[in-house]
Amino acid sequence: MSGRAFDPGASPGGPFATFGLPGTPGTDGFWAAAGAPASVRSESGWVTLFLWRGSPARLDFESWSPSLPLRRWGDSDCWYAEVPMPTRLRVTYRFLAGDAAYADALNPAGAGGNWSVAATPDTPAQPHWPAVGADDVLPLPSTRIRWTSRRLGGRRTVRAHPSGGGGPLVLLLDGDDWLYRHPAVTAFDSAVASGAVPPVTLVFLPTRDREAEFGCRPQLWQAVRDELLPLVVDSGVPADGDRLVVAGQSLGGLSAVYAALEFPELVSRVACQSGSFWWTPDAAGLADPLGGPVGGVVAARLRERPDLSGLRVAFDVGEHETRMLPHCELTEALAERAGATVHVSRSPSGHDRAGWRHALLRDVARVLA
Repeated sequence: MSGRAFDPGASPGGPFATFGLPGTPGTDGFWAAAGAPASVRSESGWVTLFLWRGSPARLDFESWSPSLPLRRWGDSDCWYAEVPMPTRLRVTYRFLAGDAAYADALNPAGAGGNWSVAATPDTPAQPHWPAVGADDVLPLPSTRIRWTSRRLGGRRTVRAHPSGGGGPLVLLLDGDDWLYRHPAVTAFDSAVASGAVPPVTLVFLPTRDREAEFGCRPQLWQAVRDELLPLVVDSGVPADGDRLVVAGQSLGGLSAVYAALEFPELVSRVACQSGSFWWTPDAAGLADPLGGPVGGVVAARLRERPDLSGLRVAFDVGEHETRMLPHCELTEALAERAGATVHVSRSPSGHDRAGWRHALLRDVARVLA
């Protein structure tokens, strides 16, 4: 994928008039009218215009595409990329200039820190998730739990938030991402207030080493069961400790489903987005980690036909995660065959938290229904 130069004679209103942006790039009037990335129809989907003001830079996506250089318009301070995109796509992106990364100053839809979010016009809205500017400080839950784990080692801070007064525990893996990049506290509060999600108590679990902790190993879930959950109960946060939902993405989704298989007395409700079901113990060291056995070790375990009649699990994966789909589809089918109550959906995204946000709210509600 690469940017494509515009023909300045093709549009009498200016080179970017097709995108609703008339005028000469780099002028004060042009920048006053410039805004978030704009898309126009193409034969295969959309073409989206990204703009950057200043020095040379690259457009960097979280996962959907390799980064690409921006083109300069003449000798102006306007740098741009005209990026082909498929239908129904939401992406997280940033600009790389020199040694620094920046959010898109023209786009109010941020993802915390130096990231922004763009979506093609046919992508469904994500109600309840507010825009987050680069300088915004997200609300943090007041309940802090200091957890020194004997099984995992080290000390970490776990935060808990009773949304709507509290209810079943929802353990959010990769909790720091949902605290500091994507405002899960605000989103769940809004969804609970609207009736889209029942009252829940969110528990944000940070990780120290994702590959070590989220691989299919028992230590994390033994520590959650024996160490963390008693601390949560003792913290005084309002919660229904008898019902636990585990929500995870990518390796976190893999770990959540593994927990349901190996610790069914602990985990009976799972919201899994883009689970890394390609995982095997040696996959991470391979040149092509996704090229191994379809469904990895989880599919192998599911073929043993464990009794999953007590499990409710909601699976979601991005429409554009073409190499992930076979792994996820096999896992979904085998889980249902083993007796689990399975919900399956596809998000308009790649392997990207911006695409997982709506599925997170919806699927927590589904497994608690």
